[in-house]
Amino acid sequence: MLAIVIPYYKLTFFETTLQSLANQTDKRFNLYIGDDASPENPKVLLEKYKSVLNFDYKKFDTNIGGTALVKQWERCMEGIGDEEWMMILGDDDTLEENVVAAFYAHLEEIEQLKINVVRFATVVINQDDEKISKMHTHPKLEKATDFLMRRFKGGTRSSLSEYVFRKSIVQDIGFKNLPLAWYTDLSAVLEFSGFDTIFTINDAVVYFRISGLNITSRNDNLAQKNRASFQFYYYLLKDKKEFLDSEQKNMLLKRLEKTFLDNKKNIYFWMLFTKLYIPNFYFKKYLLFMGNMLQSILKKINE
Repeated sequence: MLAIVIPYYKLTFFETTLQSLANQTDKRFNLYIGDDASPENPKVLLEKYKSVLNFDYKKFDTNIGGTALVKQWERCMEGIGDEEWMMILGDDDTLEENVVAAFYAHLEEIEQLKINVVRFATVVINQDDEKISKMHTHPKLEKATDFLMRRFKGGTRSSLSEYVFRKSIVQDIGFKNLPLAWYTDLSAVLEFSGFDTIFTINDAVVYFRISGLNITSRNDNLAQKNRASFQFYYYLLKDKKEFLDSEQKNMLLKRLEKTFLDNKKNIYFWMLFTKLYIPNFYFKKYLLFMGNMLQSILKKINE
């Protein structure tokens, strides 16, 4: 059975999300809604859908998502029953009507291959439900690190709503608690798959919304996104380097250096940067990077 978890906070597009679930041609899923102490009460809307959706709704007394989004996901997940698979769906994202049916159509093969991470094709939509991207499809079977590199090279996109995870793996490993949960979806794909294979269902679409209201589309949180990016790259290079080839390591090092330069006043970044480069014998890279940065600083001083 499939559990669909919605960490709820915004009412604006929530009915569209619920309607997409009500439209599913296969109703073999249970819905769990965790209200993050939202000021926008969804109960009238939920009353409207109670006859067509099997859901469990819980309103929490305190808001957690504002400071630790992953913690909100975790407490929403606590209500899940004995379902073997789970999806965390944004309260403004929607599913094509055949998403659940497509999942079950491929489930036997997914089980045979011992897959833990499943994803769907995606299309980005705006606040008016208009499609603003092409349909993003993927190889049916893809190594998670290959996907990460494709993502970094701009060849694809990713958001948490498009994934289905084996619940037992999520419970064993847990989501990485990064600021704003930025890059937490990619971390989950890598870790929950064991840095191995992702199974893609390209004949069903998850619609990811860019509206100006969600974290992805906002520009007032760039400092937090910067910290999350640094932590994500650093974590992979420090703790998961055995899963990376030399090209992948170099890609991550370049992204780490850029993130560091964007926030070079952060003393903690300096400490971690040095701690990573010296023990891993990146002496040449370290000296070259520091030299270039020093030249840049001196140039600004002399201007």
